Amino acid sequence: MTESNIAISVSNLKMAYKDNKVLTDVNFTVEKGSTFALLGSNGAGKTTIIKILSTLLKADEGEVIVNNFNVTNNSKEVRNAISLTGQSVALDYILTGRENLQMIAKLRNVNHIDIIVNALLKQFDLEDAADKRIATYSGGMCRRLDLAMSLIGNPSIIFLDEPTTGLDPQARIALWDVIKNLTTSGITVLLTTQYLEEADVLADQIAILHKGKIVTQGSAKELKQQLPNAHLKLSFADKENLSAAISLLSKTYDVITNKESLSLSISSKGGVEDISKLLNTICEAKINVVEFSQKLPTLEDVFLDIVNTEEKKVV
Repeated sequence: MTESNIAISVSNLKMAYKDNKVLTDVNFTVEKGSTFALLGSNGAGKTTIIKILSTLLKADEGEVIVNNFNVTNNSKEVRNAISLTGQSVALDYILTGRENLQMIAKLRNVNHIDIIVNALLKQFDLEDAADKRIATYSGGMCRRLDLAMSLIGNPSIIFLDEPTTGLDPQARIALWDVIKNLTTSGITVLLTTQYLEEADVLADQIAILHKGKIVTQGSAKELKQQLPNAHLKLSFADKENLSAAISLLSKTYDVITNKESLSLSISSKGGVEDISKLLNTICEAKINVVEFSQKLPTLEDVFLDIVNTEEKKVV
């Protein structure tokens, strides 16, 4: 990643509230036109980072560069380049959707307000509800309108602080599509989330934040590779076939048996060659397998493994 291609650079970031250390030496970079996810539990420091990056909070130590501007020395230039959508929607519930957009457009002194508002209503699928009061909107509609308002003024970087909190699954998936389209258009997105699936679906890069520090970072694929073993589960027709499989496979693999379900699971690299070798061995022994499944490491597995490892370090 060249310096000219970096939208956000965070170095040695530290923040404390009195004796409570919120951030301890946070470092990461975000590539232009990408989606970067900060993943962590409540209290990990995600919102504090967003506030510092968006000039709402001053860090105790460290350097933060956003759109080539230092957030401390050039806060005005940073604000002109960014937009922030917080955890709670910032809407006037007495006004209509159209009026909310028009209000923000006037505050930002943009030209051709009606053209911009109509385009955003269409882009976020809000045309039918444009002239209805926000009080009648669903949670998903409010979130889409809030995000639409963030795009007024053509920001190059958008911060989304837990954007889908409180939404039902259908509304959450719909908003994911909206966020994907933002980066397709060249906008850089930094989002915080507690939802592992959300980070997996949306993010080009993921940083896992735990107790104020980034404990690992990479693409979803790279993070999953930190847990190299998949688990293969085999179910059998009867106790005789199960016993035969245990006797055969335990010579080569670590076998975990569940006699009640007539099944066993083994750890495997998960590759095609490894799985084919296993199944061929069973077939050649004429063992009757009634069901086969594979569980690859998920982002949740990685997150829980990392958090548990970090907690053990403290003990």
